Amino acid sequence: MSKWLDDAIFYEIYPQSFKDTNGDGIGDFQGIIEKLDYIRELGCNALWINPCFLSPFGDAGYDVADYCRVAPRYGTNEDLKQLFEEAHKKGIHVLLDLVPGHTSIEHPWFIESMKADKNPYTDRYIWTDKVWESPEVSFGGSLRGISERDGAVAVNFFSNQPALNYGFYQPDPEKPWQQSIDDEGPQATIAAMEDVMRFWLGMGCDGFRVDMAESLVKNDPEKKGTIRVWKQIREFLDKEFPDAAMVSEWGDPQRSLEGGFHMDFLLEFGTSHSNDLFRCKEPYFSSRAKGNIYDFVESYKENCEKTAGKGLMCMFSGNHDVDRLARHLHGDELKVAFAFILSMPGAPFIYYGDEIGMRYVEGLKSVEGGYNRTGSRSPMQWDDSTNAGFSSAPASDLYIAMDPDKDRPTAKKEMAAPDSLYHEVKKLIRIRQSHKALQSRGKITFVYAEKNAYPLAYIREAGDEKILVIINAAAEAKTFACDAEPKEAIYNFGAAAEAKNGKITVPAQSAGFYRI
Repeated sequence: MSKWLDDAIFYEIYPQSFKDTNGDGIGDFQGIIEKLDYIRELGCNALWINPCFLSPFGDAGYDVADYCRVAPRYGTNEDLKQLFEEAHKKGIHVLLDLVPGHTSIEHPWFIESMKADKNPYTDRYIWTDKVWESPEVSFGGSLRGISERDGAVAVNFFSNQPALNYGFYQPDPEKPWQQSIDDEGPQATIAAMEDVMRFWLGMGCDGFRVDMAESLVKNDPEKKGTIRVWKQIREFLDKEFPDAAMVSEWGDPQRSLEGGFHMDFLLEFGTSHSNDLFRCKEPYFSSRAKGNIYDFVESYKENCEKTAGKGLMCMFSGNHDVDRLARHLHGDELKVAFAFILSMPGAPFIYYGDEIGMRYVEGLKSVEGGYNRTGSRSPMQWDDSTNAGFSSAPASDLYIAMDPDKDRPTAKKEMAAPDSLYHEVKKLIRIRQSHKALQSRGKITFVYAEKNAYPLAYIREAGDEKILVIINAAAEAKTFACDAEPKEAIYNFGAAAEAKNGKITVPAQSAGFYRI
C-alpha cells in the first residue's frame, strides 16, 4: 500500500460545481488549480475528482464517451496534467474517478459493437443473440432494436449506459452469449481498462476511485469472479505502477480488499449502517438523541476482523450521490459529527463545501441525471460576490442553481469567524495529523457503543500512544462506565469530560480526545 495513505485526508471535488474561471457557468481545471491553496490550508492532502472525461453528460460524466480525453468544458488533457503537477508541488495527491462498468452509447466501442458484422468490439458489451431475449443481468434492463445487430444489450442504471463485458462467473450453457471471464471479449475489456489506467497514471495521476467496483462480472453472487478480475488488474498495477492508490465504491471491505483495493468506503448502501449516523429520520448525531449507533459499530467490528488490517475502511462526510450532511444535521451537530469522522480509522473524505456547512438545495430540477442528488451538487459558495464567487456567468447559465438563501454559508464568512465549522474541521485535521494514533492505520477499540444510547467512546492507538475519544451528540450530559481514565485533553469541543469512581460524565453536545 502507498505510504502516503497513512495520513491521507481526501477532498472530493465535483468539477462542474467547484470553480469556474472562464465564465461559462461550469467549473473547470483552472478553477481547481486556483483553489489548491484553500484545500491545502484546510489540511487536506489528497483529492478525488469526479469524472472529467469526454461525455454527453447524461449521467454527469459517468457516461464516458472517451476515457483518454477530458471534456472540453473542463479544459484540455494538458490542463489536467498541469493540475496533477501543481497539486504535487503542494504535497497533494490526486485520484481520478474510473468508471469501468459501462460507457456512454456515444463511445466508439459501443458504436462498433452495434454493427452486425463481427469486429474487435463485438464482445466489448453484454449482448444477447436475439433481439427478443433480455440479458437480465444489470441494474437497468436493456436496449433493443437500436441497430442492425440482432440482440439486446445490457445497460447500467440509465438507458444511455451500456454495460461492459467482463464475463459471467457461472455462464449458462443454454445461453451461449454469456461468456466466461477467460473468453476473448472479457479479457479485451480488462486490457482496455488497464490501458486507460496506464494512460492517466503516466500523465501523473496518483490512482483511482472506482465506480461500482463490485458490479463487473455477472452471475457472481459471491463476487468471486469480480475479485479475480481486480486481482488481475492489481498484478498489472503492482508491476507497472506500484504506488498507484485504489479506492473502491463497493461497500464490502472484506471482498474489495481481497481484490487488491487499498481502501473501501463505508457506503450508504450495503450492510455498514452508515446511514444511521447522518442520513435517516433520527440520525445518531442529531442532538435529539433518538439515534442508534450500535448496528454500525457491530458491522464495523465485524469488518475489522474480516479484513485484519489489510486495507482501509473510509468514512466520508458526504458525496455526490447522497444528501448533504447539513440537510439532517445543523449547528453544533455538524461539529460533533466531524469530530467523529476525523477521529476514525481509514482515510477520511470531505465532500466539497461540507467543511463550511453547505446545504442541500431543495426543489431543484434534475441536472445531468442528478434527480434527487441534484441538491447536493450545487456550486461551491466562496464569498458574497456574484454567484457566491463560483462564476461570472449570468445566474441562468450556471450548471446548477445556487443556494438562494441570503444567509448561505460561504468560505469567506466561515474563514473569518473563529468559532465556525470551517475552523473546527481545520483544527480536527491538524490534531489528527499530529497523532499517529488518530490516523488511517491507528487501531480502534470501542469502549461504549450501546443500543439507543449516548455517548460513543473508543480508544485509538498506535505504538505507545493511546487516545480516548468520547463523543456526545445528545443535548444533555451523559454518564457511562469506563475503565480508562482520561488525562491530558488534546482536543475538546464543549467542556471537558469528568472522571470519578470508574465513570465518566461528558457534557451536552461535546467531543473530546484524551491521552490515557
